[in-house]
Amino acid sequence: MTQDYEVEFVERGERESLVLIRGITPAFANGIRRAMVADVPTFSIDTVRVIENTSVMFNEQIGLRLGLVPLTTDLDDFEVGDEVTLSLSVDGPNTAYSSDLVSSDALVGPADDNIPIIDLKDGQRLEVEADAVLDTGKEHAKHQGGVAVGYRHLQRVEVLGDDPDAEFDEQEPNILRGVIEADGELVPTEEFDNDLTNRYPGKEVAVHDVPGAFVFHVETDGSFTVDELVTRAVDSIEARAAELEEKVAI
Repeated sequence: MTQDYEVEFVERGERESLVLIRGITPAFANGIRRAMVADVPTFSIDTVRVIENTSVMFNEQIGLRLGLVPLTTDLDDFEVGDEVTLSLSVDGPNTAYSSDLVSSDALVGPADDNIPIIDLKDGQRLEVEADAVLDTGKEHAKHQGGVAVGYRHLQRVEVLGDDPDAEFDEQEPNILRGVIEADGELVPTEEFDNDLTNRYPGKEVAVHDVPGAFVFHVETDGSFTVDELVTRAVDSIEARAAELEEKVAI
């Protein structure tokens, strides 16, 4: 039995998007969220070899900072377990940034150039070699390309009529976050500061969850685009479902 899903971008960016998916259950929505966080692999620095470090920072601290630098990841050219070597060599007085990392593979490098690693004083030097490995968030949080992934029910707002005497005594029911469906349009709640009294002053309104419709807020660390993250997450769910179906049939 096939299920038809509707996917629509409410807001679309390279690193941050609001994605509306209709026709799914809460369990499946949570499965998509978990897949984006834990199943889509990214490169992250795993092993650091310190050649010279005369800074005030311990080698272990340098390694931790390097491990948190997001690296661009092309999942069409690499498989889980693949490694790429990067090097860094900086003399003080200077600040070592992520842009100073030199990769052995042009497809893998810092997703951002302006991440500070360490401030070196006059006469100090840092030289390291590092191995970045492709792995998933299930193994370590530093491999989570989806750094902020959450979802909420799509909510429909219905205007019941004029109520000039409405004082909105209960504040919380009038505060919505995410996206609402109003007059056939999708409206991010940030456009009215998340407060319905700003959008519908003097109006009596009712708010309902739209069955089977969820809005995902997806943000990546720059390893890949939101489109890539969502697509790969759905692919991983389909692969696991096919594997389960095969095992049950045996």
